[in-house]
Amino acid sequence: MATRNHHVCFVVPPYLLSAISDSEHNDAPTRESARHALDHHKKYTGKRTKRFAELTLPRGARGAAAAHPRQNIVPNHMLKHIAESEDVDENTRACAKRDLEHIQKVNAKYVTSQGLKRDTSDQKTLAATEEAPSHTVQTYRAVYDAKNDQDEADLPGTVVRVEGQKASKDEAVNEAYDNAGKVLSFYADIFNWKSIDNKNAHVISSVHFGEKYENAFWDPEIAQMVYGDGSTFLTNFTGAVDVIGHELTHAVTEYTSPLDYTGQSGALNEHVSDVFGIMVKQRVQNETADKADWLIGEDCLAPGVKGVALRSMKAPGTAYDDPRFGKDPQPDNFSKFESNYDDDNGGVHLYSGIPNKAFYLASVAFGGYSWEKAGKIWWETMNSGQVAAKVTFIQFADVTVDKAEELFGADAGTIVREAWTDVGVVRKSST
Repeated sequence: MATRNHHVCFVVPPYLLSAISDSEHNDAPTRESARHALDHHKKYTGKRTKRFAELTLPRGARGAAAAHPRQNIVPNHMLKHIAESEDVDENTRACAKRDLEHIQKVNAKYVTSQGLKRDTSDQKTLAATEEAPSHTVQTYRAVYDAKNDQDEADLPGTVVRVEGQKASKDEAVNEAYDNAGKVLSFYADIFNWKSIDNKNAHVISSVHFGEKYENAFWDPEIAQMVYGDGSTFLTNFTGAVDVIGHELTHAVTEYTSPLDYTGQSGALNEHVSDVFGIMVKQRVQNETADKADWLIGEDCLAPGVKGVALRSMKAPGTAYDDPRFGKDPQPDNFSKFESNYDDDNGGVHLYSGIPNKAFYLASVAFGGYSWEKAGKIWWETMNSGQVAAKVTFIQFADVTVDKAEELFGADAGTIVREAWTDVGVVRKSST
């Protein structure tokens, strides 16, 4: 268990923040910090809900995502920094120079077409176009320092480390940079998916957001990761590759099968992020499905907390039990699903544990590494065009069974169906 006071992602559910803020076992500053993070969580959730609603109009898993403008043009000052940096390798410098020249040409066309005076500001560059050179093969990572500013309008902050540059003296910067790279490598190597959008979208992160901010998140409006510095109980989140995998997968979901962020479809949205986040972690640790711990955010709880992680995919509801946190409330069976649950967009974080356990059961039943069969089935499901925006658990399950049979045969379909049945996701009897 890490001991540094660091970062936590929006993989942290609101019910956990609420429990911390309400518990009389916590001092006033701790409760206030959690309450503050919870307020921001609600604001962000509204943005995510709006984002996925926009992506799913008109309905059609691929059509909506493809129609959405790409948010992957990095500021020209960052490209210039890479192109001129002496501690970046020659190939990276050449790619940055090429892409900088391209965006400057596009920006000039935009300025001319709009009858504007030339403006070389980064914002003009960012707004100029959604085009990218067809020959671009480089995905740029950049990490900025928000310097404890909590005004999102000031993001990303001050650039610290960019693609190809040597490590910084700031450990949070290096963790955010390196772990984003591990997530991108997973998608590229396992699923031949380039960055978050399959078009080499650039991945920008800001660390040190806010004062003792106990969360981190993918902001869909500005298309970047944002990390707080954590506080009393929640720590070390730039160092948790599963957490970063979880959040970046929310972006991938935008470009595969956008799922409405409410009720069952919202819980599946969270579930998909947990699935790919855990596979990234297992790949980094070289763990087969039967040997892995299936814990999400195991490095996120500070020493002394009575718990092992933020969530358990193997045994939902068992991740923690601490008077300062409460008990992990995730159910592990659909029989415990309440359709009238009002909090957290209908329980998107709470009920994700049900499909999470189904994926765990399928992975272990298949054997080997989780991404070899179960992961491939879930990936093909999300790319099938058969997942509706307001998909239910049973509808999603049906698609995974179909994909299992297509990819690996009838026996594989039986394994996946049994996994869903074991968590109570079954068709209602017609008799």
